[in-house]
Amino acid sequence: MRLVRRDVPVSGLHPDLVGFRIAHLSDLHLGAPGRNGRAFATGVDLVVAEQPDLVCISGDLRARRRGDVALRAGLERLVAPLGAFAVLGNHDYADGHDPFADGHALSDLDGTPVRLLADTAVEVTRRGARVRVGGVAPRTFEATADERGADLVGDADLRILVCHFPPVLDRLRVGEWDLVLTGHLHGGQICVPYPGGKVRLAHRSREYLEGVYHRDGTTMHVSRGLGTTFVPIRFAARPEVTVLRLVAT
Repeated sequence: MRLVRRDVPVSGLHPDLVGFRIAHLSDLHLGAPGRNGRAFATGVDLVVAEQPDLVCISGDLRARRRGDVALRAGLERLVAPLGAFAVLGNHDYADGHDPFADGHALSDLDGTPVRLLADTAVEVTRRGARVRVGGVAPRTFEATADERGADLVGDADLRILVCHFPPVLDRLRVGEWDLVLTGHLHGGQICVPYPGGKVRLAHRSREYLEGVYHRDGTTMHVSRGLGTTFVPIRFAARPEVTVLRLVAT
């Protein structure tokens, strides 16, 4: 487990949002075999200690219903001044080939301070600046080839889109969103290092695997996430909690 602090440049950032800090978590996969529950608990401890302005979780919260208790216990602690928000991922619906998913969809986060965004957006404020946070439901993304989140876009000083899938960046219109938060790929999960790089045994053909990407004025952060799927092992792709600090360009 590692805590990563990254400065993220945002073009034309409102002065009241300089230094704004977002804790980004992803891919908890609670209920699956392995150390996912322990990783999530440690990740929550790191977030609480960092005291960010906003918390966002970009999907795949749990694999099996037996993970619900650990999920809700952790979410209860994710309180931030501007709120905590999450979207679901494909594994939350048991979509895919995960042998550890039990087929029971996660439908809500009621009773926790974390608000679930499913093709919805909310607006919060920091000092004199308005921040809009939108979330795309996974089945909307997968079923609609030209889905670009246009219905979620609104006028705000900072627009943040949370979606489980990194290819959403290729579907956005120029100027719609300032920051996109995604996950899904676990940084490859099992990787073979070599001098100057590493071979990723999963998702080898994906363009966006981890870290920060820029396209047409939009910045996207892809989290490695906290949990594992298919096999309860990570190698050369350590689980991470990321705290993004916004800076003006």
